[in-house]
Amino acid sequence: MKIKSKDFRVQPGEKVNLKEWPTIVKPYCKSKKQYQKLLVEHVEELSSLQRLHYASNHYALLLIFHGMDAAGKDGAIRHVMSGVNPQGCEVFSFKQPSVEELKHDFLWRTTRCLPERGRIGIFNRSYYEEVLVLRVHPEILHSQGLPDELIDEKTIWDGRYRSIVDLEEHLHRNGTRIIKFFLHLSEDTQRKRFLERIDEPEKNWKFSDSDIQERKYWKHYMKAYEACLKETTTAHAPWYVVPADDKENARLVVSQIVLDALNELKMAYPKTTAKRRLELETFRKQLSGENHDK
Repeated sequence: MKIKSKDFRVQPGEKVNLKEWPTIVKPYCKSKKQYQKLLVEHVEELSSLQRLHYASNHYALLLIFHGMDAAGKDGAIRHVMSGVNPQGCEVFSFKQPSVEELKHDFLWRTTRCLPERGRIGIFNRSYYEEVLVLRVHPEILHSQGLPDELIDEKTIWDGRYRSIVDLEEHLHRNGTRIIKFFLHLSEDTQRKRFLERIDEPEKNWKFSDSDIQERKYWKHYMKAYEACLKETTTAHAPWYVVPADDKENARLVVSQIVLDALNELKMAYPKTTAKRRLELETFRKQLSGENHDK
């Protein structure tokens, strides 16, 4: 069964009700072996396209991952990008803002980490935290040092959505292509994955007290995500809602979407000029002569 990227894409202007978006779909592979074979094929193709992307040096690609705790963001990034040359790819994970970061506007800390042309940048969480976590916990706004007159919950979220959309339009105009993934996990699957983290010693480090506390706000987070997806998905920087209850399926969907995005770019290896060809022939003769002398 072919994976179609468009099936997971949130269309601009579309009202988002996450209850209508599946957290699991029919497996794309009939066995573990078939899944591993298909993922390897995706990774190999991605590696080839990444080399072309790096050599052509015209575009930058930014992949943004969001989702509830235990949605599989780390695993998706690790498996899908396993074959990419580290020189052409950087991953940034954004946690609670530092004191320095809080002294700047909410886009500052992520803007510093945007990928260069020819590279792939990956944000594990991003500036979207400022319209997700803070919308669920608006009290955090008061600790960010903003002037009181700016902290108006009736206007601040629309203002931040606008800032985000404007930034992404600016980046698109300057050659950065943006793909945003929301790994859509069910509440019950999160519960099971949390239990695994508690029961399996090697996974204990993944579990924290805050995981349980934030789980209590599940419905609030879903509303925040619905508003965010609706207001910030655009033709040039789309959101994709990826069913995340099945990790293997989710990785295949993510890798296919990335492949489709790279294949849409107009990329080519740099052409050698006639002058450069003559220079290379001169170097070739020098090197051949060295070998002959030995």
